[in-house]
Amino acid sequence: MAKGVKVAVIGGVFAVMVGGAGYGAFNIVSALTGDGGTSGVAAEEKSGPPGKDEVEETSAKFFAAWEKGEAARAAGYTNNDAAAEQLLTAFGDDAHITDVKITPGTANGTTVPYTVKAKVAYDGKSEPIGYQSKLKVVRGLTTGRALVDWQPAVVHPELKKDDTLVTEKSANPPIEAVGRDGTELTKEKYPSLGPVLDALRAKYGKEAGGTPGIELVIRHAGEGVADTPLLTLAKGKPGKLTTTISPGAQAAAEKAVKRFAQSSVVAVKPSSGEVLAVANNRTDGFNAAFEGQAAPGSTMKILTAAMLIDNGVTSMNGPAPCPDTAVWQGQTFKNLTDMKPNEDATLANSFMRSCNTAFIKLIDEKPLTDASLTQEAEQRFGLGQDNWKTGIVSFDGSVPAVGGPDRAAGAIGQGQVQMSPLNMASVTATAITGSFRQPYLVPPELDGRQLARAEGLRASTAAQLKQMMRLTATQGTAMEAMRGLGGDIGAKTGSAEVDGNAKSNSWFTGFRGDIAAAAMTEEGGHGGDAAGPIVAAVLRTGG
Repeated sequence: MAKGVKVAVIGGVFAVMVGGAGYGAFNIVSALTGDGGTSGVAAEEKSGPPGKDEVEETSAKFFAAWEKGEAARAAGYTNNDAAAEQLLTAFGDDAHITDVKITPGTANGTTVPYTVKAKVAYDGKSEPIGYQSKLKVVRGLTTGRALVDWQPAVVHPELKKDDTLVTEKSANPPIEAVGRDGTELTKEKYPSLGPVLDALRAKYGKEAGGTPGIELVIRHAGEGVADTPLLTLAKGKPGKLTTTISPGAQAAAEKAVKRFAQSSVVAVKPSSGEVLAVANNRTDGFNAAFEGQAAPGSTMKILTAAMLIDNGVTSMNGPAPCPDTAVWQGQTFKNLTDMKPNEDATLANSFMRSCNTAFIKLIDEKPLTDASLTQEAEQRFGLGQDNWKTGIVSFDGSVPAVGGPDRAAGAIGQGQVQMSPLNMASVTATAITGSFRQPYLVPPELDGRQLARAEGLRASTAAQLKQMMRLTATQGTAMEAMRGLGGDIGAKTGSAEVDGNAKSNSWFTGFRGDIAAAAMTEEGGHGGDAAGPIVAAVLRTGG
């Protein structure tokens, strides 16, 4: 018999049913108890969204079974009984949540809000818990029954796919994370630091010298993903962990990313590699600032320009003509629609205007090869070797050696090139100082980590890159975003097309004095429109 098929004998009738994930999957509990509400024939005749009475009846029965701890019965009122039963069972057995009282609010169509009040009890300790969530009642596709549309968030609003709830003695002691000035860093004060602080606790809780307590946590699927604490039943003793975060820069980063959905920003200190701020505004809790992998668009031209200069192809004041189009091995590349061609352009001019065709035409020059950009990224900028040790999980960037159209696309930050905001902040730091200093969030002395190394840039190359970024910030595509910033400033804009997305991702990286920052947002538009204001806001703090 096929996997997922269940067999039962009901009143002498041999019944076969498909269990689990489909809408309206027939459920043994409902069949035996009559909780479907109507006969199978009548139910199948129903269509369209459930009515008010059906929504009220289905949600009430689901809540009643949940309150009683009857996981299988409650799951029978959902459209994914297997997944629902597993999580609802864990709610009682693993999370040790009892005395559940659910109070529904006023339904809005087929959506029912509700409040959960309960008690978490474990090892002689107990604490009350309360929260609000909501569910939606849908029509089963095959049975016509009104069913709870199963999502993990039905059980708790912070639960996502494959998450579960567990109450136990903490695997890692709590930490008191502090910034570079000794100020405590909390997720209440800096909300987007939540996943970062959880990751720091998972890695350094024991090294920081604390003792564990008892907690209710969300246990996420995936190796190395830190638990998310929800409730403390018995406090452990926190160990003190010093980070490189600047509270002022962090506060600015937190505020800045709120302006655009799905945005991330990182700031680093170029003279040391210390991470000054990391913030994300995302619905999935993913630390895209450190772990994101996306095409960086024209911010990549910092590396491409360095490659051209280091290989003697051209220089800041050397030729880099900017025609309307450039053809590379059968593929035509264009500039922004409002960009005027300039056959007499220098590299600095094409850089500050972000002319795609200028860079693509130059990558065909000798002695450049398919591996030249990769070598520049790895040897000079410390990217793509999977050896960064920031203190938490991070992506090191990827600039693969490729031929064909992807070689040309890579030169302008498209194709197979992948970066995170952390990577691009580091690129700027290397470009303006000439030295690669691996970014880090926790001092390596704490656990003896060996930071990654790279050759860095020649002084003349770094000087040219820094001057071109200055021109871009004061006369080029980054001018509007950087307006009003005093001191020594520089920047580079970028936008990157993403398959399946109507809008391009917005990228921006820049520096002001001894602070470099980079941001990416999926909000769309040119780099200076969305990511630019985020970076400028962080640079304004001065670190």
